[in-house]
Amino acid sequence: MAFDFDQRIDRRHSDSLKWRKYGDRDILPLWVADTDFRSANCITAALQQRVAHGVFGYGFPSEALIEVVVERMAQRYGWQIQPEWLVFLPGVVCGLNLCVRAFTSPQESTLAPTPIYPPFRQAAKLADRAQLNVPLRLQEQRWVLDLDAHESQLDGSEKLLMLCNPQNPGGTVYRREELEAQLRFAQRHDLIVCSDEIHCDLLLEPGVKHIPFASLSEDAAQRSITLMSPSKTFNIAGLGASMAIIPNRELRERFSRERKGMVPDVDVLAYVAATAAWRDGQPWLDELLAYLKRNRDTLVNHINTLPSLSMVSPEGSYLGWIDTGKLNIANPQQFFERHGLGFSAGSDFGDDRFVRINFGCHRLLLDEALRRITLAVSSHSQADW
Repeated sequence: MAFDFDQRIDRRHSDSLKWRKYGDRDILPLWVADTDFRSANCITAALQQRVAHGVFGYGFPSEALIEVVVERMAQRYGWQIQPEWLVFLPGVVCGLNLCVRAFTSPQESTLAPTPIYPPFRQAAKLADRAQLNVPLRLQEQRWVLDLDAHESQLDGSEKLLMLCNPQNPGGTVYRREELEAQLRFAQRHDLIVCSDEIHCDLLLEPGVKHIPFASLSEDAAQRSITLMSPSKTFNIAGLGASMAIIPNRELRERFSRERKGMVPDVDVLAYVAATAAWRDGQPWLDELLAYLKRNRDTLVNHINTLPSLSMVSPEGSYLGWIDTGKLNIANPQQFFERHGLGFSAGSDFGDDRFVRINFGCHRLLLDEALRRITLAVSSHSQADW
């Protein structure tokens, strides 16, 4: 292995949001979606070279970055995009919020799956927009979205469909026929589609491919905003390099107008990191995916041996969605926290029976987490007895 993902990097007393949450308490932070792996050498080398220049004025995306994005979309997804479709952002979350504000009025509403990454829910709430939550259902060990089953609940105020692929927290990578069903739904109700595809490079299931929603057809492209970033894939979230891909000129102008004076430009170091990651980071990423797959398989197999827990194997991302329903506890996140495990609360995603675990960590940390999970579940069962 050319890259050492077993390396233990102490983040507890650094500026890490993830690790500072619990301070010196003996709680393993397995919540927010950043990994504990050192970023690819090509990224740090590019950053060091840029820092050595010594001047950090206002910047703009370089031709090299735009070229690598266009090439990447074509090579990986067969999606031919134009440079003018790109709107660079300091994060995908602000893109979610901009979509809600740019494409709905206060009298109009959004649709989103549930459970879902909390900023989907928060974006509607912060903009004072109504949101219809469409529950995912478990089908053949995959969390899938059935919009048609909830069509009768629509009242005509819906203007924006918010999708997440790969799905966070369930880990589903939608197949073409599933995406086409989502497109038909959007067409029937004349919906603009915001598709968060930030985890698209983190595919763990052999044979599964990511298909950008906008690549389905010309109609899909003209009604969609695609949000992407190298941040999760290459562990550079703190640098803030993301983008919206918006083929429709009118939608792009509305989106860009909404951001003016509110959302800052991307900083020069983020542009440098994104360029290096997408241009030169694939060998690192290939080995990362193999490592994450081993972590995933270990986690899923262990969780499903415990009688009171269950977990579907995520097809993408480094996030696991653990069903704690059989434990019969009011607050699973607090329960596990008392046993030294810092998970994300399922209630934040829309289902308080679950917790979300981040398995983007070195193997020894994951092994310790599994040991603590087993002890927590065992102690709860013995207390009940």
